[in-house]
Amino acid sequence: MNRLRIYWKIMLLAFGLVLFSLLIGGVVVIGSVSSLKEDSLREKLTTTAQTVANLPSIAEHINMPDAAAHIAPVANKIKILNHVEYIVVLDMNRTRLSHPLSERIGTTFQEEDADAAFAEHMYVTKVRGEKGVGLRAFVPIMNENHEQVGVVVVGGLMPTFLELIPEQKRAIIVTILLSLSFGMFGSAMLARHIKREMYNLEPHEIASMYREHTAAFQAMHEGVIAIDRNERITIFNERAKQIFDVKQDVIDQYILDIIPGSRLPEILELKVPVLNHELLIGGTLIWSNRIPIIDHGVTMGAIAIFQDRTDVTRMAEELTGVKEYVNALRAQNHEHMNKMHTVAGLIQLGKYDEALRYLFEVSDQQEELTKFIQEHFEDDGVAGLLLGKVSRGKELDIEVTIDSKSIMRHFPDSLDRHDIVLLLGNLIENAFDALATSNVEQKTVFISVEHDDEWFSILVEDNGCGISEETKARILEQGFSTKQGEHRGMGLYLLNAILIKGKGELRCDSTEGLGTAMEIIFPMREEV
Repeated sequence: MNRLRIYWKIMLLAFGLVLFSLLIGGVVVIGSVSSLKEDSLREKLTTTAQTVANLPSIAEHINMPDAAAHIAPVANKIKILNHVEYIVVLDMNRTRLSHPLSERIGTTFQEEDADAAFAEHMYVTKVRGEKGVGLRAFVPIMNENHEQVGVVVVGGLMPTFLELIPEQKRAIIVTILLSLSFGMFGSAMLARHIKREMYNLEPHEIASMYREHTAAFQAMHEGVIAIDRNERITIFNERAKQIFDVKQDVIDQYILDIIPGSRLPEILELKVPVLNHELLIGGTLIWSNRIPIIDHGVTMGAIAIFQDRTDVTRMAEELTGVKEYVNALRAQNHEHMNKMHTVAGLIQLGKYDEALRYLFEVSDQQEELTKFIQEHFEDDGVAGLLLGKVSRGKELDIEVTIDSKSIMRHFPDSLDRHDIVLLLGNLIENAFDALATSNVEQKTVFISVEHDDEWFSILVEDNGCGISEETKARILEQGFSTKQGEHRGMGLYLLNAILIKGKGELRCDSTEGLGTAMEIIFPMREEV
């Protein structure tokens, strides 16, 4: 189906509005001119009637038998001089003593609008006759004794609408030409401007894009919120409603009324994007990218794309936890093979008692470690991680020791298994990395996890290479790492997000060449 382009729609509409406005304006102007004409005619008729009523000859002859013969010629001359339709002189019996039509002289004036005039009132009335709308001025005739002896009626016709147009022909033509010229020019400029503001798209193209974009936003797994320059919500997709538990439609509402903790409005002032940033909003920790919407250097709004940090944590756990489980299994398999080789060698040498003793010793050590971890760490995920790290340490020739006072019955209110696994996994792996470049003879890692009713603490110590003061100040920065690699520098940055979530504190004590102690403390209850 062919569509009229928006440019021509706007131009025709604007031009039509100009024509309509011109028509309305013309009617108003003609009406004003008509009103002025009426006022002028009223004044003219009243003045003429007063002139006739004040003539001494009129008052002297009005009651004489031949009054019409004296009064009619005088009234006719004044009618001609003043360009009025008629002048009628009436005596107190309402008998016409003058009239443009001679056959009506001597007849009685029956119109009711003359009643007040015979009571010494002067006024003007509007009447509709055969020739159109007219005005009649009534003026009483007074004698020398100030007694009323008659009435003068002077009439005139109002000009019609069509009669007024020729009088204003020049002004109307000039007005029409100027209005049409500027109207066409203005309509064309308006249409071009609107078309340019719409990126030269037609309405049906914009509607199609809107439907496509809306469907895309709703289908996204990430939450999407956008605001305009006035901080009113323009986009709030279904995923965002799920994350923030919003049920109603919030479009065109203020963002701070819906999400008080949102920091999206500050992007309007910063005018720069804030990427990969952790935010705690309404008890939900999210990972967000907030970007200003800028058009021709003007900030038109801001958009936030974010996801619940739980999803990110799960992915991080896959990188730091599940991956380590695989490494732990491989390390345990390697350790098991070494032990089996030792037992096989002892048997081949005929040292059966020593082989048996070695098997009992190894079995007791592993059983003791497993029993300790199971009794002191109720969460299977954390327990499995620690067992895996111990095996991993043996493979790397690192002695991993778990403090005998360690215990973990509960998590802090603000944290869960994923957070603790992420913390322990990163801290222990950082200790392993520090020992990898160390020349110390006996490499050790000490792990302590404790809590009481108020505080929860994690301590990981190593006797590795240590870190400098400059490194200490930057360890929580995203992307910062002293190690080489494309995906380095994320572990402690994610740790910082957990610190924010759990309102925790990181304490780092390190000396270059001697080792590092990393301690993290969280309040067990949110109100602490």
